Formats: sequence, structure tokens, C-alpha cells
Amino acid sequence: MKPNTLRAVLSLALACGLASTGCTHLGPKTVAVDRFDYSTAIADSWKQQTLLNIIKLRYMDLPVFMDVASIVSGYSMQTGVSINGTLSSEHAIQGNYASIGGQAIYTDRPAITYVPMTGEKFLRGLITPIDPKNVFFLLQSGYAADFILGLAVESLNGLRNRSTAGGTVREADPEFIRVLDLLREVQAAGAFGMRVEEDKVKGSTGVVFFRRDDVATEISEKGAEIRRLLKLPADQQKFVLTYSPMRGAENELAVNSRSMLQIMQAFASRLDVPEAHLKDHSAWPSPQNAPTAESRQQNVRIHSGKNKPASAFAAVRYRDYWFWVDDGDLQAKRALTVVMFFFTLADTGSPEKLPLITIPAQ
Repeated sequence: MKPNTLRAVLSLALACGLASTGCTHLGPKTVAVDRFDYSTAIADSWKQQTLLNIIKLRYMDLPVFMDVASIVSGYSMQTGVSINGTLSSEHAIQGNYASIGGQAIYTDRPAITYVPMTGEKFLRGLITPIDPKNVFFLLQSGYAADFILGLAVESLNGLRNRSTAGGTVREADPEFIRVLDLLREVQAAGAFGMRVEEDKVKGSTGVVFFRRDDVATEISEKGAEIRRLLKLPADQQKFVLTYSPMRGAENELAVNSRSMLQIMQAFASRLDVPEAHLKDHSAWPSPQNAPTAESRQQNVRIHSGKNKPASAFAAVRYRDYWFWVDDGDLQAKRALTVVMFFFTLADTGSPEKLPLITIPAQ
């Protein structure tokens, strides 16, 4: 190789090495990948954690929640180029030679911080009934009245829902089921709604109302039947939401809303407990007195089996069995999602002062 040619090769290699190390930015390229991958992983783990704790309640086991407090993802790229060569004199024996070498080291070190959700405020939020306004806000956002109220309400103006208190099942009052069915139809017709009114003394107050204007006669009659079943004044359209297990004043709709623990227990009653666990009495047995005219939630199921399901919305392994919600079971998927929404609405406390667990994933 001629000296001038060798010098040109070495110069070109050095320039390429400098360009590769000085003009590459890792950060922007990782945003699109990390943002969606981490959000998907968090959502999937949240579903699995919620499902697992619902199952644990059926086994009288302690539900434990772990929140993802922070994710710090660090990347580094180290590149190097080594170039060496020899230019010999015209009469040297060894002649001219050149060698080029390179290396690249890529490192991905995410640090994920978990916060155990414990403490008095969290436990109080778990057992405190959800504010009735938050329950009816979900109706206002488009969720069906019979579904939300059947899941999150223990009673309406004294009419009782299906209950699983103390491990025993008390079926719903027929009038309660009828009210939920009518509310769904009236809601779909746009004749039932909710708003929040501000008062300097009482603060924010939830108000539900039945429309009369521009409403079909059939829908108006169903609204009147709802008020009759709930023992509300027939000539009144607006009622103040209040929390109470008993009937309220004439201008009030008393809502005995459930706590998060009660909602999870109600969902846990829909679990198909494996036969082996029924025989060894490690879980509460399934209720045998299912009514013929129960709410639409009777089709919500959590399945179980020895083998991992091929397609599931959420699946967890517990006590050597798999438990899952079918991906094609829209009712069960919606119920699990709403339970997660209620966790956000419930006052479960803040994670300050709690112990942090940081696990570097390398």
C-alpha cells in the first residue's frame, strides 16, 4: 500500500469513528418505544394485581397492593474506534500496513420503585363507602345505570341489592332489580341525569333529576314507576344525593354506596372455585340459591383451571391454579375495569412516608 493511500484510509476511518460517537442521540429514539411499553406493562400488572386480590378475598386471604411510584430508565452507549498502522521507509523489510478496530457497548438500566400501599389512611379508604356523587358520575359519563349501581350500591332508598356480607349471600329485593332495569331505559332515553350544585354552607351537592319536557310518554311513565318503587314524591323531579342505608327526606335519594372492599367481595362471589379447594374448605363455596331474575351481573365470571388460558383479559396464578377473565367476556372485563376506576376514585391515601422498594433491573 502506498504511503499516500494509507494516510487517506487512516484519515477516513478516524473521521467515521468520530462521527459515529459524536452525532448519535439515544434519548429521542427511546421515547416512542418506552412510553408505550411501560404504560402497557403497568396497565397489565394493575389488572393482574386487582384480579389477584379479588380472588384472595374468596379464600379469606390478605389482599396486598403495590403501587409503581417511579420508573427511571437510563441508557448509555459507548463506542470506540482504534486505528493503527506503520509507514515504513522505502527500503524497510516489513513494508507498510494498517489495522482498524472498533467496539460498541449498549447499556439499559431501568430503576423501578414500588410503594406498598399500607397505613391507616389506605385501610380507611378501603373500607369507607365511596361518595355517591362519584358513583353517579360514572352514570353521567355513559356507563349503564343497572351495571354501575348493581356493582357499587348496597341499597337505594332502602331497597336492597344482592349482598355477600360475612361470607353469606343475601339476594336482591325484586323491586331493586326492577328499579335498575327502569333506570337503564330512562337513562338511555336521556330522561335521567345528574349535576353538582355548589352551596356556601353545604359545599358540593350531587343532584339527580328526571326530565319531563320532550320525553316520550312511555319513558315518563317509567320515571314515575321508579319514583313509586323508591317511595319518592311523584310530582318531584329533582332529588339530592345523600349517603344513608335508610330512606331519607322527601327531597333526598338515599344511596348506601359500597366501599372498595365490599365491591371486591361482590366480584369475588362470581369466582368459579376449583373443586379441590371446595373439598378442603380453603375457599368460600359458591352460592347455590341464585335467583331467576337477578341483575345482569349474574353472567360475570372469574374462571379457574389447571392450565394457563390461551386468551385472557387478565390471568393470575394462585394456589397452583390459574384464574382469569375471558377476553371475550365483555361484562367481566367491564366489571374489572370499573373496579380499577373506583380504586382511583376512593381516597386510599398518599404514598409519602411509606417505605420504598427500588429494584434495579439489569
